[in-house]
Amino acid sequence: MDTTTKLIRRPSHAGSWYTDNPKQLSEELEGWLKSSGLAQSPDVRGVIAPHAGYSYSGQAAAYAFGNIDPSNITRIFLLGPSHHHYTPKCALSTATLYKTPIGDLPIDLEVIEELKATGKFDLMNIRIDEAEHSMEMHLPYLAKVFEGHQVKIVPILVGAVSAENEAMYGRLLAKYVDDPNNFFSVSSDFCHWGSRFNYTHYDKKHGPIYKSIEALDKMGMDIIETGDPDAFKQYLLEYDNTICGRHPISVFLHMLRNSSTNIKIKFLRYEQSSQCKSTRDSSVSYASAAAKTDDSSSS
Repeated sequence: MDTTTKLIRRPSHAGSWYTDNPKQLSEELEGWLKSSGLAQSPDVRGVIAPHAGYSYSGQAAAYAFGNIDPSNITRIFLLGPSHHHYTPKCALSTATLYKTPIGDLPIDLEVIEELKATGKFDLMNIRIDEAEHSMEMHLPYLAKVFEGHQVKIVPILVGAVSAENEAMYGRLLAKYVDDPNNFFSVSSDFCHWGSRFNYTHYDKKHGPIYKSIEALDKMGMDIIETGDPDAFKQYLLEYDNTICGRHPISVFLHMLRNSSTNIKIKFLRYEQSSQCKSTRDSSVSYASAAAKTDDSSSS
């Protein structure tokens, strides 16, 4: 008998960050997925995708989600940073269902219990859950791509996790990478540049500010593609690039490092919300990547 009380997470950012009109939302997502020109690939086991309002990053995100072949995937792990709630740990959702305007995604309560039992996770109440947008902005895309497929989700809010704990969570979650029915959706924007973000790193040798931002982001993206969490940590220490999903990305890199499946990350799209030319300007960068199984280097 199922005694769990149903706790539904509403799509709290629908109607502001993206349209709450199901028909319009569905058409928008379909249009973006189509225009990315990407073919579905069963090798894609995860994505890194942005989480800004769809008018800013909806198009860019399609370059992550457009690759997904939903046919064999039954479970999606969502890793997103925490923007409002401070925790030095990772936190699990207490909801039983995540609603979107175009379909609902049930939570995998079995896996949530399994993770809870490790004693390493906090729980986020529904208020914290609904206030956070980093995972919600992936949900409509996932609901669209997995339309007609039975899939459950495991939302994990990644807090301000220390380097040691990033590695610990990576080891703990690595076994899920080895199950080919699992998929990983990692949420992150890239550089937040401008005085309103307290970040104005500018290397003049690249020319205009926006080119300097691009060079800095591309450096980070190249390091992420190597799959080395230590090099990524070093890069962040050196440049302090304001990548808001630095912790989810780091945990994901540690998961891949500790799994026995060979998975490579490749970035497919990079955009900026605007081109910064003076110190009064500001912008946010969006980068989309696919994580694919790679049999070529099975040595």
